[in-house]
Amino acid sequence: MIIRPAHIEDLPILLDFEQGIIKAERPMDITLKTDEKINYYDLSDYIKADHTEVVVAEVNGEIVGSGYGQIRERKEFFKQDTMGYIGFMFVKDEFRGQGISQKIIQYLSNWFSTKDITEIQLDVYDQNPSAIRAYEKAGFEKYLVRMRINSGDKS
Repeated sequence: MIIRPAHIEDLPILLDFEQGIIKAERPMDITLKTDEKINYYDLSDYIKADHTEVVVAEVNGEIVGSGYGQIRERKEFFKQDTMGYIGFMFVKDEFRGQGISQKIIQYLSNWFSTKDITEIQLDVYDQNPSAIRAYEKAGFEKYLVRMRINSGDKS
């Protein structure tokens, strides 16, 4: 297995992975539109951007996983001006449980280190315990809970 930066030629596969993520997350998020195709990311721009590293995992020449690391500005009251953010984590079903996501996270962590980024964050749905376990295995810790209410829902 190799982890490498994504190329623009990988875009069709990456767009399929994005739809796989959305399909998995729709049942966890009632705020997502369900009656139309949506996109979370502008992957073409991300591949070209200096502040984002999109990567793919290949096994025997087949792209089986993806992720991105992005340098993001922070508000002035934080100790650090920038942070790393990891997203777009996807591994094909038949390749899960083989440590691929861990290798993607390690690759992105190393990339952040070359940019002098020491704090890395990500978002994960609370209803996704397998993803939470994978991120905890990589050293991530829970530190904030986002809550919501739909004030129009009176039932």
